[in-house]
Amino acid sequence: MHFYPEKHQRWVEYAQTIPEETGPGVTRRILAYTDGLMCVENTFEKDAVGALHSHPHTQITYVLSGAFAFEIGGETRIVRMGDTLLKEDGVVHGCRCLEAGKLLDIFVPMREDFLEGK
Repeated sequence: MHFYPEKHQRWVEYAQTIPEETGPGVTRRILAYTDGLMCVENTFEKDAVGALHSHPHTQITYVLSGAFAFEIGGETRIVRMGDTLLKEDGVVHGCRCLEAGKLLDIFVPMREDFLEGK
């Protein structure tokens, strides 16, 4: 059985989370969250794009694997496994995947829009 975790769910088993396609070559898994905090995993195929966007949430991204060209606030850098990126609320950001990989995103507060249609 696959499901979206419930808010405040203490244990979230990865194998039971739902991978959702969010764009060509990009999937997202919603992990644990509360009203004030949300953990999300994004998996990218090589050359997949996370379109430039902004939102009213502060976001920290930890690169789990792969390599990405990230743009944050008009500055672009190549990031790899172990790098951490801060995207404060309202700052335009996006990426292009250079080597297939995964990103772990932490949002403050949680992204209610990710749960629409749940």
